[in-house]
Amino acid sequence: MSRRPTPTSEQRANGEVALSLGQQVRNHVLSRIDSGEWPEGSRIPSEAKLVEQLGISRMTIHIALRDLSAEGVLLRKQGAGTFVAPRRNQSTFLELRNIHTEIEGRGNQHTTDIILMETLDCSMSVATEMNIPAGSPVFHAILVHRENDRPVQVEDRYVNMRYAPDFLDQDYTKITPYEHLMAAGALQEVEHVIQAIPAEESIARLLELNIGEPVLLLRRRTWSRDMIASSARLSHPGARFSLAGRMTT
Repeated sequence: MSRRPTPTSEQRANGEVALSLGQQVRNHVLSRIDSGEWPEGSRIPSEAKLVEQLGISRMTIHIALRDLSAEGVLLRKQGAGTFVAPRRNQSTFLELRNIHTEIEGRGNQHTTDIILMETLDCSMSVATEMNIPAGSPVFHAILVHRENDRPVQVEDRYVNMRYAPDFLDQDYTKITPYEHLMAAGALQEVEHVIQAIPAEESIARLLELNIGEPVLLLRRRTWSRDMIASSARLSHPGARFSLAGRMTT
């Protein structure tokens, strides 16, 4: 299912492929921070004011601001508003990013196939990953994220039921698990492990690869409220996907 209509032939002919509304909000905020109009520590306009200024729905603005907060660009203080966060002296190699935002930021279309949504009693290996007793119930989801209809990520995720009890009730063709989990609570810690592996049969099928083709696997665990909130295996086609980061000192 598409989130938004694809650009019209007239837009393509004129080179005016419109950015998503969420990306327009991001660009609006980032441009004012980069220009110095909104310096570090300053309070940015309220969501209601941004709705008035941009003519974009409050929900779209809320999600864009939440993503920027998760990326460390903004700092949201309950009851006080949203502020420009201090610039970090050093950034991690991989920041938590919303795949929907990344794909639409490149001017492309993001869609999601839901392969599996279930509750199960976790195996010993999953229990170890999640730091819970073996046999504990957990949520499990498998999704395929597509960029212009080509699969770019298989998301195989386990979620702690205490952290996000309504995880399975969401429509992940309209939002991403990232968006729902970020709304459930502030993260305390993130762990990334990257591996290059040959594609096994199930992953090859979902990524439309041949068995044995290279896959870039990102294993991610997140902590919140003193528990492991989620553990995910994010598989990408090695020949058409790369991970990049930038360090500043």
